[in-house]
Amino acid sequence: MSAFIEQARYSCALAAQQTVLAIPRAHPVVHAGPGCSFRISRFTGSGAGHQGEGYTGGSHISSTNSCESEIVFGGERKLRATIEGALRVIKGDLFVVLTGCTAGIVGDDVQSVAGEFLRQGKPVVAVETAGFKGSSYYGHEQVVKAILEQGLGGVRPRPRKGLVNVFSVVPYQDPYWRADLETLKQLLESIGLEPQVLFGYSSAGMAEWKNIPNAQFNLLVSPWVGLSAVRLLEEQYGTPFLHYPVLPSGAIETGAFLRKTAAFAGIPASAVEAVVSREEDRFYQYLGSLVDFLAEFRNNLPAELYVAAGSAYALGISAFMVNEMGYIPKGVYLTDDPPESCRALIRAEAAARDERLGGLLCFENDGGLVQRDIKARLGKSRRALLLGSSWEKLLAQETGNLYAFISLPLPETVILNRSCLGYNGGLQLLEEIYSNIFKTKTATSRTQAVSPGGLCSAGAD
Repeated sequence: MSAFIEQARYSCALAAQQTVLAIPRAHPVVHAGPGCSFRISRFTGSGAGHQGEGYTGGSHISSTNSCESEIVFGGERKLRATIEGALRVIKGDLFVVLTGCTAGIVGDDVQSVAGEFLRQGKPVVAVETAGFKGSSYYGHEQVVKAILEQGLGGVRPRPRKGLVNVFSVVPYQDPYWRADLETLKQLLESIGLEPQVLFGYSSAGMAEWKNIPNAQFNLLVSPWVGLSAVRLLEEQYGTPFLHYPVLPSGAIETGAFLRKTAAFAGIPASAVEAVVSREEDRFYQYLGSLVDFLAEFRNNLPAELYVAAGSAYALGISAFMVNEMGYIPKGVYLTDDPPESCRALIRAEAAARDERLGGLLCFENDGGLVQRDIKARLGKSRRALLLGSSWEKLLAQETGNLYAFISLPLPETVILNRSCLGYNGGLQLLEEIYSNIFKTKTATSRTQAVSPGGLCSAGAD
């Protein structure tokens, strides 16, 4: 490493074990030192809203626990025995071998070991995910590519109209991934498509993965994570892809997403407009019910916006808060360290939604630097909303401002079925933001109190 990173917002490449666990009935086999897998489980499980271990996750993950003998003499024999044990004990449809730093340094040929089992008809693939190779995002991409290259086998695609593979959020690294994928699936189904989300409770597991070559097209809803997968599928099977680089949140962005996807899929404009009209009518009726609250607490509501999150969330949520809720953008920090080759696209997409957003983007994966910059920009302001992680919560409390959670680490909240995407997700985000006015006790223009005589309200300017 050339420098230390303070307040890390992601883990190392081995965190791809969580990507494997996000596939129903898939199991990771970790070839790494003792403790590596457990630490990742804590960060991307408990630290991502206490989402649970999943199928054979947490302490159930198979690991070689490589020690001195494996480092000196090589660990391929122990890896082979660990895979054999996992296949014997665990009922799974896919087993993915992942390497840690020790295996990467020693140079164990995990591809060869996994290949022995694959040739026997066992669903075993291998991925090089030594921690020093990259971040959680890198590891996720490598796992997806490995399954596509090693796990699908030689198949002849039979494209089916309406079938679409969705590549989007990174499981666990993006804390609302499960509900986000369900939201994307529901949105696409509403315009007549048959989406395969590949991860989470609404996925059919390996049955969906094996059906990938038969899609009419692939849909990437992310600025950069997943580009390698859709390009690979275009090369392997000739499947075209649509790249929508922003996670849609709120009515404006969601409507744009549906229209662009429908046009690419060849769906009549009249059909998608009927869906958008119905959903927007519902969305704005709910939003209209917020007017009384906004008027009553206007002296306490934030107006300035700071966002610290991965680029997929930061772009969509910033656009929603600025374009539909009237916030003034002050700082947008992209913490996922996108490749240099993708940064111009990200800036252009931000500027297309609001010129101020394009100029405010800051690519910074050092959370300490993010915190210091926000604090300097805040000055003495008490009218700011900080959207980010638990680190931003601490800064908001220190400076007397409001916060809401949208990114890791989040060890102090529980996430089951929460999303910021789509029409409902935008409303749910607003609920959380404005409810925090009371939870953080920043509301002073009007207080609600329970007295011995019952509920009463009293003004307090």
